[in-house]
Amino acid sequence: MPAQSSQHVLRPARPPSTPLSDLLETIAADPRPAVPADLRITGIEQRSDAVLPGDLFAALPGSRAHGARFAADAVARGAVAVLTDPAGAEVAGELPVPVVVRENPRAVLGELSAAVYGHPSERLAIVGITGTSGKTTTSYLVEAGLAAAGLSTALIGTIETRIGGRRVPSALTTPEAPQLHAMFALMVEQGVDAVVMEVSSHALALGRVDGVRFAVGAFTNLTQDHLDFHADFEDYFAAKRRLFEPDSPVAARTAVVNIDDAWGRRLADGLAAPVRVCTTGPADWSLAGPARTHGGEQDFTAAGPAGETAVRLRLPGDYNVANGLLALAVCAAAGVDPATAAPALATVDVPGRMQRVDRGQDFLALVDYAHKPAAVESVIATLRAHLAAAGGAGRLAVVVGAGGDRDTGKRGLMGAAAARGADLLIVTDDNPRSEDPAAIRAALVAGANSVPAEQRGEVRDIGDRTAAIEAAVAWAHAGDVVLVAGKGHEVGQEIQGVKYPFDDREALTAAIASTRPDRPQGANAEDLTIP
Repeated sequence: MPAQSSQHVLRPARPPSTPLSDLLETIAADPRPAVPADLRITGIEQRSDAVLPGDLFAALPGSRAHGARFAADAVARGAVAVLTDPAGAEVAGELPVPVVVRENPRAVLGELSAAVYGHPSERLAIVGITGTSGKTTTSYLVEAGLAAAGLSTALIGTIETRIGGRRVPSALTTPEAPQLHAMFALMVEQGVDAVVMEVSSHALALGRVDGVRFAVGAFTNLTQDHLDFHADFEDYFAAKRRLFEPDSPVAARTAVVNIDDAWGRRLADGLAAPVRVCTTGPADWSLAGPARTHGGEQDFTAAGPAGETAVRLRLPGDYNVANGLLALAVCAAAGVDPATAAPALATVDVPGRMQRVDRGQDFLALVDYAHKPAAVESVIATLRAHLAAAGGAGRLAVVVGAGGDRDTGKRGLMGAAAARGADLLIVTDDNPRSEDPAAIRAALVAGANSVPAEQRGEVRDIGDRTAAIEAAVAWAHAGDVVLVAGKGHEVGQEIQGVKYPFDDREALTAAIASTRPDRPQGANAEDLTIP
């Protein structure tokens, strides 16, 4: 096989070689023409530009074009067979390789991808974490806990895929099935023991995780998001539930469920033997007392089936106590002693999650990924608690926008949540994608202005994200807090199909350096306490 390029770095160096005829038994499909007895498959791809010699090219219908339009290109790059639907077969036309035609090929893509790579997930302990918020933070915490027990770990999620010392930025929270099973095969090849991965509702609904054997599934919470994709909350919940239901092909062997919200309680009540986690009442895993905050860290005592465990987190906020408690319960479900896992949780920082930007300024500056109404509300509540603990004189500026081509119903709710908690709300552009940025901002501003005037702070509309951040920094006085929310770890801003370089952390750092060069410096941001 040729040397792997950057787009192939997460495929195994020595993939299995499987007769196509054997693979077709997995999906009950007949090729056109008949398959030669010696035709073998060594990989599977959906993107023609990522095809390697020996691959099966999966040509699926897409939102903009049918993948079969690129079948000839895939064959030119070395694809030895094509999987598609009847419409795709018409689009592809005559090809010099067998074409496997099946109604709804996406429905079999996961199991087929697993078979191509020899079902690698069966040789890994895979933890899947789903929910609206908290997936990324919980994943990082769980991975740290498993690694503390001496396991070789890998991570797949919103920010990155990490295998050993190799880090690759993520395009999707949960990769498509061909990429996912290729990653698992690479992990097996490199001696990985356990994988912690985020599992999105899109992935569950579209079958991206079909063929994965989950050892543990964890549920964080369910709040409004992705209702552009899901018909309603019930549909959204049904997708999440697929990771846990006994009759689901991807059901985890053990379910660990946060029952702080009604959706978690409903999920747990419908399962035979879930591990229940709760920060507000009794459960299999609960809090032995209130969390204690100091110096930007927080301590709590987890009460589990085997006794109590002291936990320290470097992550602020009640919601991170919930994430930490869930992570400890997941580690225990995966066979790790909580006393071994807990110290590792204290070492975890998560890029773009309440991440401080410190240039020695006399106010606290943070970047966070909060881009859903409940997440915005939770982050603001945490920062309000910080200001109250500091004496109550400080003010809060929030810079936030909403993504285009996504759930439009959450925009007004985000604007209202931010306006209620901020002394200054600056509505700006996020990733407008194909939409009119001004129209997106108008929806947030309308939501903000729906809050009675006496209950909201000042509201500004500044489309340019750099200018919005600079305005917030210029407004801040000693002891204030500036929060830039919505993009977190992201390093680009997508506008009309073009992704421009943009990093909130860099923009905030530059704004502090350029806008506040002569302001007397007071407390260092590291000295400010976030409860």
